[in-house]
Amino acid sequence: MSLIRATLEDKYKLDQGRVYMTGTQALVRLTLMQKARDAQHGLNTAGYVTGYRGSPLGALDQEFGRAHKLLTESDIKFQPAVNEDLAATALWGTQQVNMFEGAKFDGVFGIWYGKGPGVDRTGDVFRHANMAGTAPKGGVLALAGDDPACKSSTVPSQSEYAFMDVMIPFLHPANVEEILRLGLLGIEMSRYAGLWVGMKCITDNIDTSASVDITPDMMDFKLPTDFEMPDGGLHIRWPDAPLDQEKRLHRHKIYAALAFARANNLNHITLDSPKPRLGICATGKSYMDVLQALDDLGIDEEHAAEIGIRLFKVTMPWPLERESARHFAEGLEEILVVEEKRGVIENQLKEQLYNWREDVRPRVVGKFDEQGNWVLPSAGELTPAVIARAIAKRIEKFHTSDRIKDRLAFLDRKELALSQDRPDMKRIPYFCAGCPHSTSTKVPEGSRAAAGIGCHYMAIWMDRETETFTHMGGEGVNWVRQAPFTDTQHIFANIGDGTYFHSGLLAIRAAVSSGVTMTYKILYNDAVAMTGGQRHDGPLNPAIIAQQIRAEGVQRIVVVTDEPDKYPLNFGFPPGVDIHHREDLDQVQRDLRTVKGVSAMIYDQTCAAEKRRRRKRGTFPDPQKRVFINEAVCEGCGDCGIASNCVAVTPKETELGRKRQIDQSACNKDFSCLNGFCPSFVTVEGAGPRKPKAVGDVPFPSLPDPGTVDLSDPYNVVITGIGGTGVVTIGAILGMAAHLEGKGISVLDVAGLAQKNGMVYSHLRFADTPHAIHAVRISAGGADLLLGCDLVSAGDPETLAKLRAGNSRAIVNDHKTMTADFTRAPDMAFPEDGFKQTLRDETGAEDVRFIEATELARRLLGDTIAANMMLVGFAYQNGLLPVSEEAIHRAIELNGVAADFNKSAFMWGRRAAFDLPAVEKILGRALDESKPFELDGFIQRRVDDLTAYQNAAYAQRYTAWIEKVRAAEQRAKAGKTQLTEAVARGLFKLMAYKDEYEVARLYTDGRFAQAINDAFADGGKIKFHLAPPLLAERDPTSGHLKKKEYGPWMLSAFNVLAKFKGLRGTALDPFGYSAERKLERQLITDYEAHLAELTDMLSAENHTAACALAALPMKMRGFGHVKEANIAKAKADEPTLVAAFRDPARAPQAAE
Repeated sequence: MSLIRATLEDKYKLDQGRVYMTGTQALVRLTLMQKARDAQHGLNTAGYVTGYRGSPLGALDQEFGRAHKLLTESDIKFQPAVNEDLAATALWGTQQVNMFEGAKFDGVFGIWYGKGPGVDRTGDVFRHANMAGTAPKGGVLALAGDDPACKSSTVPSQSEYAFMDVMIPFLHPANVEEILRLGLLGIEMSRYAGLWVGMKCITDNIDTSASVDITPDMMDFKLPTDFEMPDGGLHIRWPDAPLDQEKRLHRHKIYAALAFARANNLNHITLDSPKPRLGICATGKSYMDVLQALDDLGIDEEHAAEIGIRLFKVTMPWPLERESARHFAEGLEEILVVEEKRGVIENQLKEQLYNWREDVRPRVVGKFDEQGNWVLPSAGELTPAVIARAIAKRIEKFHTSDRIKDRLAFLDRKELALSQDRPDMKRIPYFCAGCPHSTSTKVPEGSRAAAGIGCHYMAIWMDRETETFTHMGGEGVNWVRQAPFTDTQHIFANIGDGTYFHSGLLAIRAAVSSGVTMTYKILYNDAVAMTGGQRHDGPLNPAIIAQQIRAEGVQRIVVVTDEPDKYPLNFGFPPGVDIHHREDLDQVQRDLRTVKGVSAMIYDQTCAAEKRRRRKRGTFPDPQKRVFINEAVCEGCGDCGIASNCVAVTPKETELGRKRQIDQSACNKDFSCLNGFCPSFVTVEGAGPRKPKAVGDVPFPSLPDPGTVDLSDPYNVVITGIGGTGVVTIGAILGMAAHLEGKGISVLDVAGLAQKNGMVYSHLRFADTPHAIHAVRISAGGADLLLGCDLVSAGDPETLAKLRAGNSRAIVNDHKTMTADFTRAPDMAFPEDGFKQTLRDETGAEDVRFIEATELARRLLGDTIAANMMLVGFAYQNGLLPVSEEAIHRAIELNGVAADFNKSAFMWGRRAAFDLPAVEKILGRALDESKPFELDGFIQRRVDDLTAYQNAAYAQRYTAWIEKVRAAEQRAKAGKTQLTEAVARGLFKLMAYKDEYEVARLYTDGRFAQAINDAFADGGKIKFHLAPPLLAERDPTSGHLKKKEYGPWMLSAFNVLAKFKGLRGTALDPFGYSAERKLERQLITDYEAHLAELTDMLSAENHTAACALAALPMKMRGFGHVKEANIAKAKADEPTLVAAFRDPARAPQAAE
C-alpha cells in the first residue's frame, strides 16, 4: 500500500484533501480558512484571537503560538489575555474598529476562548457586547471549553445556559471536521445576525485527532431569503441606546440567527423510516453516542427503518429552529431527546409542540421518562451504554432482538463485575518530581490552609492540612467572613502566580479591606504550570508582586526561595521585605501567623516541569549535581518521601526489605529529599548518570509478516499509562500511521490534570473510512486491543469497562510502578497479582500478555522511555494493529523526536513478541531473575553481616537464637518456617543497628564505591549529608538535629571510624552513651526476652501471634527522631501482640 505524502504543515497549508489534525489545531486552521474565504469574496479582513486557557482548551495558546508565522502572514493576531472577561472586552473592541476613521481593514473577525468557569465570569461582557452587536465584516465566535465529567476542573461545567441567558446562539460540533465547518459558519452567522455566536468545545471534539476531508464547500454558506432586515440593519453602531439594543436583539437578531440556521439546514433528519414511530433527537457528542448505541444494539440503517426510528441531528441547540423541529416531529408517536447535562433542546421542543393537537402530538421524553425515572441523567457524562439502555426501553413495546438482549445482558454483567472487589490502588494526579508546591504548601503544626485554582489545588488530597477551595480569583475571601464567626484566629490561603495575575490581586484587596487576619502564600513558579507551562500574560516577578500587594496595604511581606542569593541589590523589592531560604519555611510561617491583619509570603521557585523543558532548550541552569542513596545504609523508613513529597523517590526491593532509590530520569533536581533524616543520602557533583549501553544491532532471525486487521467494522484500541510518560505520543504516532494509509482514524486523548502523574488514556478508532467512525470514545466492552503502558491504569475500572472476554486482547507492561501515595505510605503493597487476575478475568486468560517492557527497554536500549514504543512493536508482531510497519516508521519520522531510537524500540518489541527467550539470550539473562526465598541462605548471609558488623561471637549469639526458634517451631508446627524467618529478620534488624561505626563501614566496605561507579560517569565529587549527634545543631522549633553537607574528606573519616567498631557498647564508646544507642541496645535485650517466652510457650494455636510479635522490629526503622517515633508506635502495639500470644483466643487466626 502506498502512503499519502504528508507533512506536519498539511494541517494548515493543504487547500483540499485529507489532513490529520487535532480539534485544537482545527481552531487554528479555522482562522486561516476564514481569512482565505474573505479574500475570495474580495474582503481585506484581519483576525483577532484572545482568551484564557483551561482544559479542554488548555493547549490552544501553545498551538496558536507554534503557528505564529502563518498567522502573521494572514493578518491574524493572537494574544492570550490577562483573564476571560478582559479578553471578551478586547474582542468587543475589534467590532468597533470600522465605526471610526482610520480602519486598516474591512473588518476584524474574532475568536474568544475560555473554560466553562471563564464563560461564567464573562457574562457581563457577553451581555453588553452581544447587545451592542458585531460588525458586518467582522463577527465573533465564542469558544466555551466545558468539562462535563470534571476530569480537570473543580466543578463540572455546562455553558449552554450562560449563553442562553445573554442570548448568544451556540453551535455544538460533533467532531473535528465539524469544528472547521461550524466555526466558519458561526462567524458568517455572527456577521449576518449581528450576534456573537457560541461554540461548545469538549474533550471529545478538542482533545481528539482525526483524518479530516478538506473540501471547498466547507466555506460555502447560504444567506436567508425569508428574513426581512429591519431599517438600519442589525450591526453595531454608535450612538445606540440600551433599550434600542434590547429591542433589536429580541425582535430581530435572534430571528435572523434562526433564519440563517434554517437556510443552511443546521438541524436535519439523518435517518428516517417509511413508518416512523420513535424519533431520537441529539446534538454534538450525544449524537455520535446515539449512533454508537444503535451500532451496539445491532440497529443499522435498514433495521432502523424497519423498526420505525427517525434520527434528528441538532447542530444549533439554542435557539431551536422551529420548522425543522416540527418537520422531525410529524408522524411520530414518541420523541427521545438525548443531550448531556441539563436539558436544552428537550424544553424547547416541548414548548414548540405544546399547541399541537393531542392526537398528533408525540410524547417527548428525555431526562425523565413518563414514570419519573431518571433515564438520561443530567449529572456526569452520557455514554453509549446509558443511551443504548434508554433506546432499548423505548422500543421494547414494539421491537426487540437477540442482539439487543445480548447487549443489555452484557452491560448488566459488566456493571456487576466492576462493582466487585478490585485492587485498592488508583493512579491519581500528583505534584511532579521536584515540584515547588511539595514544599510551599506545607503549613506549621496547628495551622490550616485553603486551596484555590492551579496545581497547588492537588494539596487537598495530600497531607498538607489544606481544606476547601474557591473559584479562580476568590482565593482566601471565603475566610473573610468565616473569621468573625469562629475562634480560629488565622489561616493560610494558597494562590498561584497565574491566578494572582488573572484576578487574584482583587481577593487580596478584599481581605485587606475587611481587616481579617490571614497569610496569603503567593506561589510564584514562573509559569502557568497547570496548563502546560505558559509564560505569564504580562510582566510579573516577585518584586512586582511585593510592590503591588504593599500598595494594597499588606505590610508584612516575606520572600521564601530555594535561591535567596539570586536577587540583585536593585531587584525592586519594597522596603522591609525579608528574604529567607526555604529551609526556614516552617519558622517563617509560624512568625507570619502571629501578625495581625493580612500578611503575605511569596514562595519563589521555578516549576519543576518547566525547569526540565527549559534545560532541554539550554535556557535554564542545569546543576551538575545528582542525589544518590546508599542502599546499605537506607532503612526504608520513608522520611525522605515525607520530607520531599517527591515521586522520584521510588522503592527498591531487597532481601532485607524495601529501601529507597532515586529515579534519575524523573528527578528534576529539587534536592528536598536530602532533608529526610537519614545518612544514606549523598550528592554526586560533576558527573552525570551512567546510562546502560544499548545492545545495538545484533543478528536476529527475520521476522514474519504478522498480517493485517480486518477493518470492515471499526477496530478499537485503548492505550493507558502514566501522565507525562509519552502515552499520548504513542496514540499520535498510530493515528498518523493510519492517516498515511488513507484509513479513517480518531484518537481521543483524556489527560488534562492527569498529566501530573495521574492516569491518562487514549481511545483509538480505526476504520476503512472516516465516516464509519461514530463516537470517538470506545463503548463498554468495545475495545479490541488494550495497550497497557502501566499495570495500575490498565487495571483501572475506566479501562476494564472497555474490555470484553472473547473479544478484547491485551498487551500490558507489568513493571511495578508505585503510585504517588507511596510518598506518604512507605509500606504500601503493590497488588500485582490482583491487577493481573482482574485483566485475565475481563479479557480471558489466553488473551492477555504481560511483558516487563520497562526493564527490557533499559537493558536493550539504555533508556526506559522506550518501553511504550516496544509495546507497540509487541502488539504489531502479534497481528493486533491495523497499520503497517512502513506507516509506523514514517509516522515516527514525522513526529521528529528520536526517530532512530523509537524505530529500534519498535523493532525490539517485535522481536520480543516473536521470540522472547532469544531476546533474553542476547541480554545474557532472563527478564525475571527473581529467585525463591531460601531461608538457610538468608540466615547465613546475616551471620556474615553480623560478623563484619562486630565479630564472630556477636554473630554466634544471633545463630543460637535462630536455632532455638527453629527447633521450637518444628515442635509446634512441623514443616512451617514463618516464625523462624520473622525472627531471622527481626533479630538481625535489632542487632545490626546502624550506629556511627556501622554507617562508616557501609560506606567503606566497597559496595558503595561500586554502586557509585555503576550509577555515574567517572570524575564525580561525592558530598555527604549528615547530622552527626556530637556535631550537629538542633532545630530551635522541633528540637531535631539538622543535617549538614560534608565534603569528600568524610570518606576518609569513615575509613578511620569504621576501624573502631570494637569500641561499640564498651565504656570507651563515645557514642554509646547517647539515649538513642542505649535504647537500641535495650531493644535487643527486650526482644531476646520475648524470644525466650516464644520458644517456651509456642504452640500451633499461638503460632500466628508469635510471628506477628517476632516481626515487630521491622517497623522500628530510621535514624534519630524518626526511629524514635517508629519505635514508639511499634511499642504501642507490643502489649496487644504479647497478650494475643499468651491467649490465642483473643486474636483471630490468619491463614498461613
